[in-house]
Amino acid sequence: MEMPAERGKHAWRDDILAGRNRLSTADHDAEALALAETITTLLSVPVGPGPATVAAYVPVRGEPGDLRMLDALTGAGATVLLPVTGEPGPLSWAVYTGAEHLVRRRFGLREPGGPVLPPAALAEADVILVPALAVDRRGVRLGRGAGYYDRSLDLASPAARLIAVVRDAELVPALPEEPHDRRMGWALTPNAGFTPLGAAGGPS
Repeated sequence: MEMPAERGKHAWRDDILAGRNRLSTADHDAEALALAETITTLLSVPVGPGPATVAAYVPVRGEPGDLRMLDALTGAGATVLLPVTGEPGPLSWAVYTGAEHLVRRRFGLREPGGPVLPPAALAEADVILVPALAVDRRGVRLGRGAGYYDRSLDLASPAARLIAVVRDAELVPALPEEPHDRRMGWALTPNAGFTPLGAAGGPS
């Protein structure tokens, strides 16, 4: 996707959302399967002395991926944390224990129905999969503008791997950046898999 970085974030969002809306159900499903097949390579190199903890999310509204990505992670032995939305501020979290335990909550999002963990639980995550509309080669991420992740990532461990999940066309040369933006270390796309961004050396 070639658009100048000087374009404002609103223009970028409009164009990317329009592109996602044009994607067929079959193509979205194929991309989701590719992400699910790639995601467990995250765990091919140990990230600590015990099983990995991965903060993820349930894709909605045309976002790349689906529940197969989460099931692949839990099947590989990871503990998966999902966000629980509330008032504006850092996200709370809950452990993903399967699709049957997800309930619809604020904004129509599917969230775990189990115990809610405080925002500080994000510090336990070895890997954080971050929803994005786009990410650039420097690691600058474009979100939807609500600011939940901008506030939450300040609580992440400095050692956590920050990975933006986007479609291949949404990995772009340059995006507008603001001082509060937290840069990503990697992009995960359906066809290219993991791509290091900025000075990152890769997900291993």
